[in-house]
Parts: sequence; structure tokens; C-alpha cells
Amino acid sequence: MSHQFIKNRDIILFSSQSWNSDIAFNFRDMALELARYNRILFVDRARDRNSVLKTIFSETPVISESSGNPETIQDNFWVLRPKSTLESGNWSPVYKLFDFFNRTNNKRLAIEIKNAIRTLDFKNCLFINDNDFFRGLYLKSLLPVRDYIFYIRDFLTSQPYYKKFGPRCEMEMIRKADLVVANSDWLADYAGQWNPKTVNIGQGCNLEAFISDIQPEPGDLKGIPRPITGYCGAISAMRLDEALLMHIAGSLPEMSLVMVGPADTEFENSPLRSKPNVYFLGIKKPDDTAAYIHHFTVCINPQLVNPLTIGNYPRKIDEYLASGKPVVATETPAMEMFRDYTYLCNSREDYVINIRKAVMEAEWSTDELKNKRRDFALTHNWENSVGALGDAYYSIGKKI
Repeated sequence: MSHQFIKNRDIILFSSQSWNSDIAFNFRDMALELARYNRILFVDRARDRNSVLKTIFSETPVISESSGNPETIQDNFWVLRPKSTLESGNWSPVYKLFDFFNRTNNKRLAIEIKNAIRTLDFKNCLFINDNDFFRGLYLKSLLPVRDYIFYIRDFLTSQPYYKKFGPRCEMEMIRKADLVVANSDWLADYAGQWNPKTVNIGQGCNLEAFISDIQPEPGDLKGIPRPITGYCGAISAMRLDEALLMHIAGSLPEMSLVMVGPADTEFENSPLRSKPNVYFLGIKKPDDTAAYIHHFTVCINPQLVNPLTIGNYPRKIDEYLASGKPVVATETPAMEMFRDYTYLCNSREDYVINIRKAVMEAEWSTDELKNKRRDFALTHNWENSVGALGDAYYSIGKKI
């Protein structure tokens, strides 16, 4: 697939996630791909006053001071760790007061970003905002940037922290962007109601570790009866259907249900843990995930359908498919593109029926079928996603 890549530009990347985040971070991967052809300044997450106060009264070390100067990550790639402490205005009773604090934060960040731009001699800058409609809301007018792209990859306004002021800020952010890009059709349709220049650029995934069929069996999987229905990822009551998992465990007593990943309080105290065929194996290092998936018989994504999950791109599905495994998942708009490669379910009984089918398929699976799944998953790489970003950018009249 050929693309018009953005090349030979000075690009400022702005995100609410930290560059050194321990969790999966789409924007960091996108940044590294963009750095193949461009000079990159990544603006790290600035500390806020509430976070600083919390560290003072806890055992957690106080956030280290930044020099305010761009730090070299590699040739043509720098990270700016802002010195500013931002005001925590989300407690404000009215939008006018919240907006005062938010404008103040935007101005503080803009001063530091402009200083970094001068230090690096960035010219004719392209600015890409990773889903931060609070701290990035006013930066388009405060910075010397030629074009402003907003990247929406989560439906953040469904989360409690953003419900009060988020919808208004997000709508304003989407409207003022020169281009909006999303990683799913659902999010593209959502943002498109306020900005017609909205495009789904898909999702990139790093799947090399999942392709190999030579994966040593993890020690805590040994001794668990087969076949295994397995899940890898965050085990959160906001995202996973606990009642569905109870139904699967109870309806398929001949199978083991294995849950790999960090569990929230609800799942730590879940009645699932009393089921004899259910195993919670805890959080694992990202590099070890592929080995667990390789030794599952069937992979599942038993998610709830709610505002938080309905539009999210399911990265774990690509990891499952790259491992060559049969996949059973909840049907959502974001899963539609995977229909030909997975078993999609609309009910608890659908899950039971399809897991049984998937087990039979796994027993008789051919290399041709495994390769079909893998080949499809491997199209979801960062080269294609960043290439689609370039296609979208030039489609709105921007010149190469």
C-alpha cells in the first residue's frame, strides 16, 4: 500500500501521557515512526499542583525537576519536559473559573514550547495533539505553528474526570483543528459531527513478538488443565463483563479460564476467584505477554459495551491474531473490521457456542488459517497508520 508520508517537517507532538509511561502508548510509537522522516519535539506531560502535593504526603518520591531544555532521544528527536507546574482546575464549580485556570496552563506550556522551538530552530511547524483537549485547547493560537492536527483515540469524555468540562472543551478542540484523525470508524464518526475534515487512520501495533511459534511455556501456566480460554490485558470492571465471565466459567467447566493482567478492586474481590476452573495470574511484563497467548487454546475479549469501550480500537485482537489463535470477542462497531477473522458475540450464549467452535477449530487448524489471521493483523502497523496520516493531511489541500 503506497502512502504520501509527511516528510522533512518540524513536528511538535503533544500528549497527556508521559514519554516514559509503562503502559501501552500509541502516540510514542507514532512519534518514533514520524521521526524516520521528520524532526520531532515531543512535549512530555507537565506535572500539576495536585500531583505535587500528593507526593509530598506519600512515600512516592517527589517528581523530579526538569531543566526545561529539550533532551536528545536520538538523531532528530527531542523530548521537552516542562518545568511549569499546572493548576488543577477541574474542581471549579463553573466553566468560567475552570477556563481561567486552563488558559493559564496553556499559556505556561506555550512559553516553554516556544523557547524549545527557538533552541532547536524549528520552522514552519506541524503540531499534533494526542487527545488532550484541556492542556492543548488554546495552543493553536499561542504557538507559531502552521497546521494543527487533533488525534482522538479514546472516548475520554465518558470518564468521570472529564464529564464536567470535557464535552465542551473536546467539541471546541475538534472544531478548531485543521484536521482530526482517529484510530477507529466510531471515533471518526463521533468527531466528524463537529469537523468534516476527520479521517480514520487506523491503528499501528508492534507485533513482532507475537508472530513466533517458538514460545516457552510460562511456569504459572504449567499444570493448568487444557483447553484454555485466555484473556490478556487490563482486568477492569469498567471494561470487562464480569457476569459474562461467570457464565463462561460455569457453562464450560471442562475448560480453564485464564486471566492475565492487572486486576482492579472489583475483580480482586470477584466471585470468579472461587470458581475451580478460573485462574488469575496477575500482571506480567509486556515482553512476556506473547508467551501466554501462544499457550492459550482460544483467546477472548469479553468486554462490556459502554461509552468507554464502544469506539476503542482493540489492540489485543491484533496480538491474538498475530499469534495465530482463534478469537472470540464482543461485537462492537470497532470490531466490525475483524469480522472475517474472529467469532463475534452479542450474548452470553453466543460466547459459549463460539468458544466451543473455536476449540474445535484450534484442534484442526491449518497453517493456512493461522497465516491468514497473521497477515491481516500485520497490516495494522505504524508505517500504514502514519502513512494514512500523511494521506489525510495532503487530502485537505496541504502541499508536500
